[in-house]
Amino acid sequence: MIRNYLTVAWRHITRNRLLSSINVIGLALGMSCSLLIWLWISDELSFNRGFKEADQIYFVRQTSGMYTNEYTPGPLTEALKKDVPDVEKATRFRSWTDDYLIKAGQVAAKEVGMYASDDFFDIFQYPVLQGSPVSSIKSPNSIVITRHVAETFFGTTEAVGRTLQLNNDKYYRVGAVIEDIPKNSSIQFSWIVNLSVVEEDWMKNWGNNSFSTYVKLRPNSNQAQAETRMKGLPKRYRSDITDTPILQPIGDTYLYGEYVNGKPVGGRISYVRTFGLVALLILLIACVNFMNLATARASLRAKEVGIRKVIGAMRSSLVGQFLGESVLLSLLAAVLAIGLVIGALPLVNQFVHKQLSINFFAPTFWISMLFLIVFTSLIAGSYPALFLSAMQPVRTLKGALTTAPTGAVFRKSLVVFQFTLSLFLIIGMLVIGQQMHYVRTKQLGLDREHILWVPVEGALLPKMETYRQEIQRSGAVVSVTTSGALPIEIGSSSTGGLTWPGKDPKDEAFVYSMKAGYDFAKTMNVRLVDGHDFTSPDSGARYLVNESAARIMKLKNPVGTEISYQIGKGPIVGVMKDFHLRSFHEPIQPLVISLYPKWTNYFLIRTRPGQTDKAIQVAEQVARKLNPAYPFSYHFLDEDYEKLYRSETLVNTLINYFGLLAILISCLGLFGLATFTAEQRKKEIGVRKVLGATVTSIVGLLSKDFLKLVMIAILIASPIAWYVMNQWLQNFAYKIDIEWWVFALAGLSAISITLLTVSFQSIKAALVNPVKSLRSE
Repeated sequence: MIRNYLTVAWRHITRNRLLSSINVIGLALGMSCSLLIWLWISDELSFNRGFKEADQIYFVRQTSGMYTNEYTPGPLTEALKKDVPDVEKATRFRSWTDDYLIKAGQVAAKEVGMYASDDFFDIFQYPVLQGSPVSSIKSPNSIVITRHVAETFFGTTEAVGRTLQLNNDKYYRVGAVIEDIPKNSSIQFSWIVNLSVVEEDWMKNWGNNSFSTYVKLRPNSNQAQAETRMKGLPKRYRSDITDTPILQPIGDTYLYGEYVNGKPVGGRISYVRTFGLVALLILLIACVNFMNLATARASLRAKEVGIRKVIGAMRSSLVGQFLGESVLLSLLAAVLAIGLVIGALPLVNQFVHKQLSINFFAPTFWISMLFLIVFTSLIAGSYPALFLSAMQPVRTLKGALTTAPTGAVFRKSLVVFQFTLSLFLIIGMLVIGQQMHYVRTKQLGLDREHILWVPVEGALLPKMETYRQEIQRSGAVVSVTTSGALPIEIGSSSTGGLTWPGKDPKDEAFVYSMKAGYDFAKTMNVRLVDGHDFTSPDSGARYLVNESAARIMKLKNPVGTEISYQIGKGPIVGVMKDFHLRSFHEPIQPLVISLYPKWTNYFLIRTRPGQTDKAIQVAEQVARKLNPAYPFSYHFLDEDYEKLYRSETLVNTLINYFGLLAILISCLGLFGLATFTAEQRKKEIGVRKVLGATVTSIVGLLSKDFLKLVMIAILIASPIAWYVMNQWLQNFAYKIDIEWWVFALAGLSAISITLLTVSFQSIKAALVNPVKSLRSE
């Protein structure tokens, strides 16, 4: 029986090649889209979940209720181990990584690494190739390196006992070699050294948040219990700090980065959900095509159903037959979809900055494909199977009308549903594109264009002012300054360490802080609303504050007011107009900049428009003269700002492609339906032409029914899309308003696409000689 079903199904598919091809291509496009998104989602969900005993590892944040900070003070690690019995191990590392020059003999290269405290490898257990990372990290003279570093500098992973030099300074003995850090880990490094090597007194201050902290809880403990015992922990050591540590499972750190009132509310998980929904919508659009064409062709199969029922076929066997056809088409579509995905993966990986691939030996892949085929077969084939199997054999064999009005209503509903989804994606494309254009072009309040940065390293450390002055003399450079952090990397700390005249001891807030050199405001093109920039020969403690910082300090005349902060007591010399420190997701925060050139890490060079290449040449020449042992490197600040919106850029790009794909699938279905409708009404068209109807009137006749359905879809999709996109825009502190023309443009696009798709078949039908259409009458 099954063989018979397959034989009949194959004959039916080959006999109706055009409509079957439309079904297979539509399903294949929907499946390939879903498969690509599944690969991306699987990679996103795998982040930070590969550690041994990952369910016991937690990231430590701090919250004051209103603010939640991802960085913590240095002394917190020891306090957690001492005062919270649930904590078995605790480690911290600096919140930034270091790109250091490494040398071994004649081989030299820059590698990214970090400094961490003793318990790091007790918590994070990476595959070990040689040596003992646990004991090595506890020695200030040892370094733990990855396979990549070992093979780069020694040509082998057997590197324990060898010597490496960091930054032309200290030599370290290789104590262990571990496997390269997987890409799906948020903690990335190529080498790691004990934190005590670079730890300074300010790092031991409870008021300074500069560390990422992780803990490993004891097996018999849990998050809620540990958090209860952590409550108010910093206050026991410093009475003016009201922050409380909270825990986040390490598996959630990548996906849940946004906190409100100390609770995770979102982050990258929103993109995972969004693309999961997009995959489902596109697959549904493809399934709707199948259902629509199958039910539309019902009259062509009416006699087949009647004969089968007369000779004893049960309804269940007919349902099985038609579902079998659906499964066969889905299998063909799945094979084509896998081929499309394999071809598209190199391009997709460029967009998403990943190395996605299909593992054909993984059982999860084949289970997922089986689920996709079964899901598609059931969704696409269930209604046609039930619809066809319910036909009355007496009526069908008499040639009576076999399709009830309800069938036509259902098909129209499917077209409306299909175009509602497509319009939703079109509106999403337009709104996301507008917002991304807004964040790229809106003035930040500082200059992100024409700014390049060069790391302060090696011999440049004691010669920073010499380097700055020599570059500044170039006609290609407007101004040069130094900074302790790039604007997008500025860290925050509690106002517990910041004092000003009249400060209420109960005042508690977060301020962003950084250290900078001379001409900071001039170089970054930041407008001063009062006072002046850091200028030579200023010395000692001097501060620049932004308007937000002046407001939280409630200073009516900030310039000249003495405050005390990280580098001591000194006056505010200037007030900067508020500018964006990070992305537009966050509101502008209070900022205090300290004049402290000796503790800066970057040269920020503002070039004259059109002379950037010359400025780079000058910067490199001077660097090679003053710092010959280090390779020269530079970066553009606007590229770093682009990274802030990498997720949104990805969403924008993929939504555009998926939106176009949804439209293409919808057009395939509409084309097939228009083809069938034109074929069904060919005698009507012939009669109308004999009676004098023009080609234009016939095209209008065949198109108007589809246009009505699209208009209904516009009315349904518009309010839904407005609500969803308005909710998405709430993720940005600074955002666009959704304009009416977005919906008008989306609707006009849908109408135009419908006319183009339908008119081809309509014109073809209208041009047929009526003699051919009516000769059998």
